[in-house]
Amino acid sequence: MAKETKIRNMEEFASASGLSRPTVSKYFNDPHSVRASTRERIEKALQEYDYRPNIYAVNQNRKLTKNIGVVVPYLADPFFAELARNVEQRCIDAGFRPTLYSAHGDPALEVEILESLRLLKPAGVLMAPLGRGSDRRAVEKFCADVPTVLFDSDIPDLGLGFIGSDNAQFARLIVDYLSRTGEPPCFFEMKKPVNPNANKRRQGYIAAVEALGLTPNVVSVDGEGWSFEQIGREGGAKALAEGAFSTRSVLCSNDRLAIGFLAACYEADLSVGMKDSDAIRVSGMDDHPFSRFTCPPLTTIAQDYDSISRYAVEALFHVIEGADTKRSRALFEGRLIMRQSA
Repeated sequence: MAKETKIRNMEEFASASGLSRPTVSKYFNDPHSVRASTRERIEKALQEYDYRPNIYAVNQNRKLTKNIGVVVPYLADPFFAELARNVEQRCIDAGFRPTLYSAHGDPALEVEILESLRLLKPAGVLMAPLGRGSDRRAVEKFCADVPTVLFDSDIPDLGLGFIGSDNAQFARLIVDYLSRTGEPPCFFEMKKPVNPNANKRRQGYIAAVEALGLTPNVVSVDGEGWSFEQIGREGGAKALAEGAFSTRSVLCSNDRLAIGFLAACYEADLSVGMKDSDAIRVSGMDDHPFSRFTCPPLTTIAQDYDSISRYAVEALFHVIEGADTKRSRALFEGRLIMRQSA
């Protein structure tokens, strides 16, 4: 006898039956692709909840390839490599074939990748765009033709959804910590950041410092592109020499910039750390995979890799399975990681 609980979509069915959504999706794409015991469990749940998937959407999906495109701006950055790895594995688990592309920070290459993806006739695409460097018209045209969910870096109103981090919250969280444990921080950034997340972090920093009744100090250095460590080292050395920082605490816009800034501090013979005898405190944002191995280990804000990748993939599958195509948006908060640098 069917239960009275009304199941409206595949996500609710997966939750009610105690199975993962990728497993359920994999079953509906090909019942024999899952274990016999899992298949039996799903079919029992179908009867129990009297659930019938959108057969039209499922049949349409079978006409598509099982290809999923995954596009990131710079795969040499371990941050994007980790996000891509998470996204890729989730697609594989759901029975799709992900293909990974890196734009290497080049807007023209990003457009070329999108054109190449069209030839694959993908079921959908997960894209972390370059941001301000992206050719908006080209991305807009692609998103109009291919189901696309953006992650990490948003281009407003494009794609079927955006899944990323609450960058303003990152800044508020670490400004609060640094101000409670020592002098309030100055903000260290590039004049022309390639990723729009940097602007949201600066705005979050300014709002957080002003909320404390203090005056923000933003130190912007020359440099553009993806060579953050080099920019942090060279720009940081110049800023230190010029006395640009009004306090002994420096919050860097991202961890890669902070890694370069730590090198500048070392070369200037400035001790970095939390002790009263240390000359300066340094922190970043992202919890870059290398941040725990700097000297000293870097205090930072950790991005929620797992949730970003999971929700981005689920948002795309939601559309592929014929659900509502209204643009979704989800931002995930960061977590303070306290290490010896600040």
